[in-house]
Amino acid sequence: MSATVAIIGAGPLGRWLALRAARAGFRVLLEDVMPNSLAHAQEEIRQQLGRQIQAQPKPEISFVSTIEDAVREADLVIDCVPDELESKLEIFWLLDRMAPPRAVLATPTLRQSIRDLAACTYRPAQCMAIAAEASSLTAGACTEIHLRTTPQTAPAAIALVEAFWRRLEFAPITAVENLPLSA
Repeated sequence: MSATVAIIGAGPLGRWLALRAARAGFRVLLEDVMPNSLAHAQEEIRQQLGRQIQAQPKPEISFVSTIEDAVREADLVIDCVPDELESKLEIFWLLDRMAPPRAVLATPTLRQSIRDLAACTYRPAQCMAIAAEASSLTAGACTEIHLRTTPQTAPAAIALVEAFWRRLEFAPITAVENLPLSA
């Protein structure tokens, strides 16, 4: 699978995901609206890549300052915004309108219902949650990744997200979210 992955948010989780995805052979676009965060991410990732063995192909990471530039060609979009309902709803609304129709939207969240987030998009069949603590991922404290879907999530969307995590050397465990819709 040669896919383009857009990562929204260049904080610790976004930087970690961008580096891991690029090293796994994905084309990565890392976005942050805060210029300082993006500059910090760019410097940290370049330092990490500078330590890479020169015989390996250089990972492809582009740093962009707008969501539109990040998602324009994306097959998979992962937001790394704070796990707060308002932030997640706003980013899903933006991503749904800016990403190409084929793009799958994935969000790391332990608190939000993927069913609720997917319901606010025109693509509920292409929305998934990544149920993991950012700190456990970035610290390498886990080898499994738990993914939550809606009853409407398309098999192709599930396959794309599972393949992404397998290439990052995680074992995906996918389950349909059984939380009731919020009132």
